[in-house]
Amino acid sequence: MQALVSGRKIEDESRKDAILEVISDKYCRAILEIAMDKPKSAMEISGETKIPISTVYRRLQTLHDNKLLGISGSISDDGKKYFLYKSKVKAISTSFNGSEVEIEIVPNIS
Repeated sequence: MQALVSGRKIEDESRKDAILEVISDKYCRAILEIAMDKPKSAMEISGETKIPISTVYRRLQTLHDNKLLGISGSISDDGKKYFLYKSKVKAISTSFNGSEVEIEIVPNIS
């Protein structure tokens, strides 16, 4: 049985605008979806979504800047830095009632 997790309402108008811009981008949505269940590297994301790697890196930065994506890093056995990206959100719901936009974010706690 899956537990229903309540979301967090966004109050700041500039943050609302930024989130709306991010979720309107098909690449950002694809990255959030593919990195929801387990952390993935940029190369894995690019390979699985068929998004060019340069576009993946730009969108990863946008998602991270907007606090929708977490980054964890390590160093591989051969000394290279290795970063993994995971969605911080499980769902984003929006509504517009004519005068106000409401945005609620459900955190990804898996």
